[in-house]
This record gives sequence, structure tokens and C-alpha cells, in this order.
Amino acid sequence: MIELKKKIDRMVSVMLIVILGVMVINVTWQVLSRYVFQSPSSYTDELSRYLLVWLGMLGAAYVAGKNEHLAIDLYPQKLYGAPKRRLMIFISLVIVAFVLPVMVLGGGNLVYITYVLGQKSATLGLPLAYVYAMIPISGLLVIFYQIVEIKNILSQPLTQTNQ
Repeated sequence: MIELKKKIDRMVSVMLIVILGVMVINVTWQVLSRYVFQSPSSYTDELSRYLLVWLGMLGAAYVAGKNEHLAIDLYPQKLYGAPKRRLMIFISLVIVAFVLPVMVLGGGNLVYITYVLGQKSATLGLPLAYVYAMIPISGLLVIFYQIVEIKNILSQPLTQTNQ
């Protein structure tokens, strides 16, 4: 499971780098076309908006997988042993309980509806289902990362749960 997590981490980090790189090129082109060539590009605003959605959703999943997300951890720092283990598992389960209905099911429903309705973006003509697909994908990644985290917590001896 750890090897799979490393491969997924690598794949997601490469995707994040590519998305950010495309965003930089896209926004640079927008600035150049608007201020240097006096002919603003029509697609760059929409593309940068969709890339930002993908970057945010995928980045949030990646950070959750690294356990570097924003957290108030005053209480967990004071616990040791079994109580800390139970709390950390509970937190992971709460995250899964939120992500499953909101991101995976709700996001999947959004993708399905926009796909069935054939909604396309105004400028690019891109099916919006592709744009919204990052929501359930990111949700599945978060769930995978939380399952790995729970497995790691359970596999540690109680003396290491105080970290």
C-alpha cells in the first residue's frame, strides 16, 4: 500500500506541476496579448479559471495525502498512546464521512448531470463535465489517503502514536 501511495503521490505531483506550468504560460500569454499586442486572447481567462479549479482540488487532495493540511492540533498533541490513536482514526473517518457524500457522490452527480445535459464552456467549448471531474477524482484521492493513514496508525506500536 505504501508503494502505491508513493506512485500516486508522484503522479499527482507531476500533474500539479504541469497544471501550474500551463497556468503560468496561459496567464503570461494573456498579459502579452492584452498589453503588448493590444489584442486580448479570448480563451485564456476561461482556461486559467478551470486550471485553477483543477490545481486547487488536486492540490488539496495531495496535501491531505501528505498530512500537511491546515489543522488545529492542540488536543492531539496532548494525547499519547491509545487515546491519540483513537482520535486520529476518528479524524480520518470524519474526513471520509465528509468527502464521500460531498466530493465523490455530489461531485460525481454534478459531472453526470453536466455530461447528460451536454453543457460546454462559453469560450473553449470544453464539456464542463471534464472540468468538474476533478471534484470526485480529488475526493477519491482523499479517501485513499485517509485509508492509508488509518492503516499506518493501526500498524504503529502504541508508543509511536504520540508523534
